[in-house]
Amino acid sequence: MKILEHFKTITGHRIEVMKGCFKVGLYWQGLTHDLSKYSLTEFVPGAKYYQGFRSPNVAEREDIGYSSAWLHHKGRNKHHFEYWIDYPVRDKDTGEIKMIPARMPNRYIVEMFMDRLAACKTYQKENYTDASPLEYYNKGDISSMLHPTTQALLERLLKMNAKYGEEYTIQYIKARLLKKKQGGKKDNG
Repeated sequence: MKILEHFKTITGHRIEVMKGCFKVGLYWQGLTHDLSKYSLTEFVPGAKYYQGFRSPNVAEREDIGYSSAWLHHKGRNKHHFEYWIDYPVRDKDTGEIKMIPARMPNRYIVEMFMDRLAACKTYQKENYTDASPLEYYNKGDISSMLHPTTQALLERLLKMNAKYGEEYTIQYIKARLLKKKQGGKKDNG
């Protein structure tokens, strides 16, 4: 078990996400990001399967066929799109019940974006570029699991980051996505 190494990795990742969240005004989300990773349910498998160059969840999945840490994590952290998968009412045309993605609020899409940047920085270290999060996203095939609105916004942010950089994207998020409307409420669209 690599307890200290895993602790340093998840703490460094949390600090990186916290910095990004603070820059856009998501203070509470920055402070509470991924706290479940310190629970025994997530921390023990993380330390057991720690490798340092990728998520321990991948190694646990390869070893036992699933990741107990991930199953715990995704149900407690709203910045993961998997949290937003739900069962709808029965389809009127087919009669089937299928799992569908719900639209994520912008503040959680922004936290997911920050999480992806921080994960790439954590695991790629000096090889990280502004294009890394988009490249990682494009390697996966998750589009069918994202609500179309969620997918469009996440992809817009990742592409913007790749083309114009992190600071430009952060300014866009502050000015356009999380801008306060009159009355103090944040805009979600």
